[in-house]
Amino acid sequence: MTTIISASDQPLTWTKSSYSSDGGNCVETAAGQLSGVVPVRDSKVPAGPAVIFSDTQWGVFVDAVKGEQL
Repeated sequence: MTTIISASDQPLTWTKSSYSSDGGNCVETAAGQLSGVVPVRDSKVPAGPAVIFSDTQWGVFVDAVKGEQL
């Protein structure tokens, strides 16, 4: 199950995707900061919610993107 948290729930250091451009369609992650999960948020809405994926779920998603399956 995927969980959604608000920005105020946990102070995290966010990193913008290396695939992001200046077009505004960017995601940020806080990988490695919470045990077993990867928070992901929209960089345009830093005060908005973050979606929390398990490490496994995030790995499957990233592999699918890299393999052009999504």
